[in-house]
Amino acid sequence: MASELRVNTLKDASGNNSIATSFVAGGSAKCWANFNGTGTAATRDSFNLSSLTDNATGDFTISFSSSFSNNDYAVGGTTRSAGVISGGSYQAPADSDSDQATGSLRAYTISLSSGSLTVADISYCYPSLQGDLA
Repeated sequence: MASELRVNTLKDASGNNSIATSFVAGGSAKCWANFNGTGTAATRDSFNLSSLTDNATGDFTISFSSSFSNNDYAVGGTTRSAGVISGGSYQAPADSDSDQATGSLRAYTISLSSGSLTVADISYCYPSLQGDLA
């Protein structure tokens, strides 16, 4: 038998610091993933991700199970390469507004190597998106 919990406000143990449940839901990532961006791109774990497409080196399309209400959602995330201690990399939306659609996001993984940014396949990719779902 399934249980259901319905509340309007959450409070800490002392009854202080109330948090509206709409804020908790509104502030949660609406889509996130942990995927391998090298070789054959593969998702390790995800939420609200229907598919991952490897378009080219460091160029991916993330499609959502549930679409966003508009294409103004926030895009963030990080990446890392196994065994690499120095340097840096990050997830970046592509350079066209059409790449950030309500049902998908086309993004590049970019690596910083020897002071230069390059599009690259990266072992560990962690995109996170926040916004309103349709």
